Amino acid sequence: MTSSSPAEDEGTPVSVKIRERILAARKRFHANDNISEFLQPGELEKLLDEVEEKMQGVLDSMVIDTENDHNTDTTARRVAKMYLREVFGGRYVPQPVLTEFPNAERLNELMIVGPITVRSACSHHLVPVIGKVWIGIMPNEHTNVIGLSKYARLAEWVMNRPQIQEEAVVQLADLIQDKTHPDGLAIVMQATHYCMAWRGVKDMDSKMINSVMRGVFLKDPNLRREFLSLIPMKD
Repeated sequence: MTSSSPAEDEGTPVSVKIRERILAARKRFHANDNISEFLQPGELEKLLDEVEEKMQGVLDSMVIDTENDHNTDTTARRVAKMYLREVFGGRYVPQPVLTEFPNAERLNELMIVGPITVRSACSHHLVPVIGKVWIGIMPNEHTNVIGLSKYARLAEWVMNRPQIQEEAVVQLADLIQDKTHPDGLAIVMQATHYCMAWRGVKDMDSKMINSVMRGVFLKDPNLRREFLSLIPMKD
C-alpha cells in the first residue's frame, strides 16, 4: 500500500483520518461509542471546523439566509460547538479520572446515589432526552470506593452521546461494575424524550423508566424492593 504524501494528507478531512484509524483498529464507532483514543492533539478543533462547514450546508439547503439574518449568521459554528464540546462531548473526551479507595471499613450496607440529573439525546432524531438516574450499590470488602460526585461524572460522560435510553443505562452499569466490583448494582433511569414531547405525538407528560439489576439486586427480591422503595420518583 502506497502512503499518501504530506500534501495529500493535508487535504484529507480530519473525520476521514479518524475513521480510518478506527477501522484499522477494528473498533466500533456507533453514535454512543467513545472514540477519544483515536483523536490526535488538535484534531477536535479541526473536526469542529469541519462540522461547522457541513452544518452551514444544512442551513443553506433549508433556504435560510444566514448572510443577512443576524439571528443565524453564527448558528453553524454554535451548533458545531454544542455537538462536539457539550451535548455529544462524551464521544470525544476520555473517561473522567476517578480516585478509587479500598473498602477499609468493609462497608456492606445498601448505598444509593441520586437523583442525578442526566442529559442525553435520542440517536434517531438528535433531540434531548432529559431525566434522572438513581444508582444502588451493595459493596463488599473488595469493592473499590469512589467519591459520590464521581458517579455523576461517569453518568454525564456516558449520557452525553446520541443513544437510546435502554442502551445508555446498560453502558453506565457496565462502567460502574468494572470500576467498583460490588456484590450488587442497581440503576433506574426516568426520562422525558423530546422525540415524543417536541415532535411526533407531542405528549409532554410521557416518561420512560427502565432499570438494570446486577448481582444480589437480581437474586434478592427483598433487597430489590428496598432499593426501589427508597427512590423518590415523581410524576
